[in-house]
Amino acid sequence: MMKAAVLAAPGNFAVQTIEKPTCPEEGILLRVAYCGLCGSDLRTLFSGHKNVPLPAVIGHEVAGAVVETGKGYRGEYKAGDMLAVAPNVYCGKCGFCRMGRYEFCESIRELAQQWPGGFAEYMAIPAEALALGTIQRIPEGLPPEYACVAEPPSSCINAQEKLGVGLGDTVLIIGSGPIGSIHICVAKARGAKRVFVADVNQSRLDMVKVFGPDAAINAAEVDLVAEVKRLTGGAGTDVVITANPVADTQVQALSAARKGGRIAFFGGLPHDRSVVPLDTNLIHYKGLTVIGTTGFAPRHHIQSLDLMQAGRIPGEKLVTHILPLDSFAEGVQLAREGKAMKVVFEIQPTKSSV
Repeated sequence: MMKAAVLAAPGNFAVQTIEKPTCPEEGILLRVAYCGLCGSDLRTLFSGHKNVPLPAVIGHEVAGAVVETGKGYRGEYKAGDMLAVAPNVYCGKCGFCRMGRYEFCESIRELAQQWPGGFAEYMAIPAEALALGTIQRIPEGLPPEYACVAEPPSSCINAQEKLGVGLGDTVLIIGSGPIGSIHICVAKARGAKRVFVADVNQSRLDMVKVFGPDAAINAAEVDLVAEVKRLTGGAGTDVVITANPVADTQVQALSAARKGGRIAFFGGLPHDRSVVPLDTNLIHYKGLTVIGTTGFAPRHHIQSLDLMQAGRIPGEKLVTHILPLDSFAEGVQLAREGKAMKVVFEIQPTKSSV
């Protein structure tokens, strides 16, 4: 038996004692050390998810130690290895996978959806996830309580790779939550000259200052576009990333970008409010490039762990609350109220071996 946070119905979840999973024949059994709480977890906890049959154990930002390998397992991992687990399991067969564009996999599956997740003392990792998933050894010197949250930066790295963020760029990130904070770090790691962050929540902006933005703009107090123009001598920024689910910020992005600028709509919008009145003349006459971006490929997860190990994405600043699994409801409430940058649950902590 084991303890796990079980979602029985939307809004109905609790830490319970349930059956411990068995080790898959060709997979591994992980003793979960830490599991991060993601914004998508909050949506699933309170609204459900079409791919998550209930009751369910979710949680997809995982770090843990291998405790058992299946009889048919022939992989590289052995008991005691510390692994960082991201949820994506690619099919490896579709045209996108064959081109290495795994984020567009036609038949993608996820741990914590099609298989139980990591808000539990143990997690079974199936053969499919080991062969075609995003599971890596935790780099030496990177604490597992930070390594578990390497999945969100993976998507940010993918987005900025597509945008070509690089030396000398001025970047505006609209949204100062965990994703916005990570985008600041990734942009600086890629060589951006100046990085601005904007939000309408001053407490969020105060929290994000530890990541070193060159300006933190409260868009509830000043006109965002006018302030960006002031900071850039009237030009606008080379890059704009909308790291939030608010339609108005997509409209603002077109005006905040300079001529020839690049824009990423990173944050998806609510499905019933996703049709946005954009001035396409701004795209046309300013020569803007506007992209959508979602997901990541295995290489981005590796890069994320490397950046965290090097301190370019500082886990000690990103993870503001580490709580025991028994305090699951408290952690969820902190995240919902925006009082935490990133919540991680300490489940069965271990540093290197079992």
